[in-house]
Amino acid sequence: MRTFAHRYRFLSHISVALAFAVCCHVSSPRHGLTAAVLLVGSQAKLPSSGDESGSNDDVKIGGQPVVQLKRRSSASASQPEFTSLTILPGRGMNLFQITANLPGKGAIHVLASPSLEEAARQLNGADDLHGVKSFAFGGSFLVPYPNRIRGKLSSDGKTLTTKWKDKTLTLPAVWKGKADPHAELHAIHGLILDRKTDSLKLETTPDGQTATGVIHAGDFGGYWPSKTDLTITISLTGTAVESTIVAKNVGDEDEPVSIGWHPYFAIPSGDRTQARLHIPASKLAEVNNYDDVFPTGTLLPVSGTKYDFNEQAGKPLGSIFLDDNFADLGRTSGEVVVDLTDPASGYGIHIEGLSPEIRTVQVYAPPDKAFAAIEEQFNFADPFNVLWKGMDTGMVTLKPNEAVTWKVRLELFSPGQQTSHGTGPRP
Repeated sequence: MRTFAHRYRFLSHISVALAFAVCCHVSSPRHGLTAAVLLVGSQAKLPSSGDESGSNDDVKIGGQPVVQLKRRSSASASQPEFTSLTILPGRGMNLFQITANLPGKGAIHVLASPSLEEAARQLNGADDLHGVKSFAFGGSFLVPYPNRIRGKLSSDGKTLTTKWKDKTLTLPAVWKGKADPHAELHAIHGLILDRKTDSLKLETTPDGQTATGVIHAGDFGGYWPSKTDLTITISLTGTAVESTIVAKNVGDEDEPVSIGWHPYFAIPSGDRTQARLHIPASKLAEVNNYDDVFPTGTLLPVSGTKYDFNEQAGKPLGSIFLDDNFADLGRTSGEVVVDLTDPASGYGIHIEGLSPEIRTVQVYAPPDKAFAAIEEQFNFADPFNVLWKGMDTGMVTLKPNEAVTWKVRLELFSPGQQTSHGTGPRP
């Protein structure tokens, strides 16, 4: 860890390490966590784009310094632009916060996250089993499986078993619905939520900065059939934020791999009812209920239903509750482009899935919160379940020495202006 800290000190002219190592007890359910952090996050101070980078080896989250990438806003910017990124290397490179500058409006938070002080209190506590609190805010990366996995529960309730091909997988059972006291425990959102980064490289680019973290995940703590190395690269420019994850099988056995993330995109005006969502999907995975959110193995057409968000200008969120997996995705120039627009604040963001393996988009948007979690991922939920009746559920099989790449790009736009995707003006 001393070597890790020296690296940050040496690169202090292009990075920031900010965190406060305190802890308290917070409940773990998804809805409760989100409500708590957003209340605090609404008071978080935006960083100035003119601040000089710095580091403090004594303040950490997950045992490692927080990193901030920055760029200076253009003096006469007429278009929205990104200004900073905050990353948690000690929590699997969680992309914790993004800031942007809107012409005539100033600085905004792109992601719904608390202050770093509150994040430290939650994430540095001893009660965060397998790091599940990491996906309550910011943008946690989900490897080697996003979403839920069911299986046979062990007698102590700590693990479950499921089958992939001829192999038995034993996974941590860390999540369950809260409405039913007897809700089924299951695995969720991968195995790097609490994983430290083994090495980190920071570099300055012509219009921003880039951070590349390497995680030698091995067999993910004994839960996976082979060994995996992850390279996570996050880059900042004025026009785009890109996140790229390369997963390579460095072991001796075949392994299933899926990649996704869990970003909470803020609605800057706070008026969720008028915010508009565009999802280029023709089908939706049916679920048993919105407490378990387990797929039934049936795909339903969205055309003509309240879940049809194909309108190019997007459809107002209104009062709809979403915790749904959208599929049969349309592509623009090979990209899966989801749009979240906030007309009241003159703000819009493209979430662009660049990898051909991205098969589904999970959207979590409760009606009483000013955010939409838009999660582009390879797989359907519960991908090993026989309910899918042999359908390809999106898990990629990596043989030894093979690799797969997940890549998502964010771009800002102003509603009513032509976009780079040629999809016409926004309302």
